[in-house]
Amino acid sequence: MTSIPREERRERDIYRVTIIGSVGNLMLTLLKFFAGIVGHSAAMMADAVHSLSDLITDFVVIAFVRIAGKPQDTGHEFGHGKYETLATALIGLMLLFVGLGICWNGAKSIWLHVGGQPIEAPGMVAFWMAVASIAVKELLYQYTVRHGRRLQSDAVVANAWHHRSDAFSSIGTALGIGGAAMLGHGWQILDPLAAIVVSVFIVKVSVSLLMSCMGQLTDHSLPAHEEEYIKTVVCNQPGASDPHRLRTRHVGRLHVIDLHFRMDGQTTITEAHHTATAIENKLREHFGHDTIITTHVEPVK
Repeated sequence: MTSIPREERRERDIYRVTIIGSVGNLMLTLLKFFAGIVGHSAAMMADAVHSLSDLITDFVVIAFVRIAGKPQDTGHEFGHGKYETLATALIGLMLLFVGLGICWNGAKSIWLHVGGQPIEAPGMVAFWMAVASIAVKELLYQYTVRHGRRLQSDAVVANAWHHRSDAFSSIGTALGIGGAAMLGHGWQILDPLAAIVVSVFIVKVSVSLLMSCMGQLTDHSLPAHEEEYIKTVVCNQPGASDPHRLRTRHVGRLHVIDLHFRMDGQTTITEAHHTATAIENKLREHFGHDTIITTHVEPVK
């Protein structure tokens, strides 16, 4: 039996996880729009738009992961991994615009209500749809984030948080719709108020994703504790010392490490090569076998 290459298997698993999420998002989007229209709920309509944005980001992940999975070529010696980071950034931007849009619509509705325009009380069909959405989206989050971390895919993990942000939005939606429907006249304002609360969660998640992407797209170094681990690996290798000129960054999910270290000036080229290889193998055990490592050996001063 022919074994499937690791990258191809990873890409296939990402597609499967994303497609399962997209099917759930499609069903929820249609049901939420139906419940929002029938139940006369602005909060549910906002929640439906949020689910629609989830569906769009599923297609973004599928498109960009295929590009990111392409092998190295003459124009991309470090691979195409940053396309996956770009997909994560697009998801973050979509979340940001969705959150701000929901906030604007909710605030406008409240402003008009204060000015005398009545708000129609939402129906219970919208409330029960929100409750069902919480359960479905939390299940999708748990499923997607588990596989995203296993596959080391930032885009899939970002998509998982999009599922959870939708669950958060449905919690706010359920509270607002339930309060407006059950408390009766004078409490209809809870429906658009719930939409504003939802938007805060969405914007918070979007900013977190965008900050992470900015670090990768601007070649931010690995965390300090990871760089200390790299230096420790060098110092623990017999014959090697003084790790310096360490440079690190991400290319998508891949780590890139560039470092210099010293050995005795009488060391043969063969011995130096074996030492450098041992260090690289140890680092790949920690960071992944696809880690891009460049080492340079210098004589001890």
